[in-house]
Amino acid sequence: MPAPKKEYKSKAITTSIKYTSRVSLKIGDSFYTLEACEERHIPEDKTIIIEKERGLLWEEVNWQVDNQAEQIIKMSK
Repeated sequence: MPAPKKEYKSKAITTSIKYTSRVSLKIGDSFYTLEACEERHIPEDKTIIIEKERGLLWEEVNWQVDNQAEQIIKMSK
């Protein structure tokens, strides 16, 4: 029987987070690919909650893409 594996715990420090959101639309005979990307650098601040920062960034890039899609849809009518 092999020795039990020890679980490795990351010691890396997150210094930046980057998310990209993308959507493709077909309206009539036209295709549109919309994308938003944002990178945020994390200051050395012990009060930052990285999970919350990730969530806020994800919401922002998704909102940007949704807004672009809404504009394209409005223009096509």
